[in-house]
Amino acid sequence: MSGDLALQTPPLTWLDVGAAADVPYQGARRVETDKGAIAVFRTVDNDYYAVMDKCPHKGGPLSEGIVHGRHIACPLHNWSFSLETGEAVGADAGKACTPTVPLKIENARIFLGLR
Repeated sequence: MSGDLALQTPPLTWLDVGAAADVPYQGARRVETDKGAIAVFRTVDNDYYAVMDKCPHKGGPLSEGIVHGRHIACPLHNWSFSLETGEAVGADAGKACTPTVPLKIENARIFLGLR
């Protein structure tokens, strides 16, 4: 048995979670999945991102936070996270991160990549 097989990750399963237009500009939509709640964000530049909907600091719902640029501010404690990497930014950089979720848009629909 090859050692390379142990390092392979399972392929993504793409879950259709709705129309891209349903996510407001500079806003979010919460999606319940069997992997947990996921927050789908749309920036003012019409870019889409997805992260697990739980602040690693105090568990706040990131989907209820404020989108600024490519960052989200937790509604409970104002910690900000990069929507691109999930890493804390600003004064809290290096303290925590929230997992990002693969996302793609096809035929104006949002698909989340889950394992």
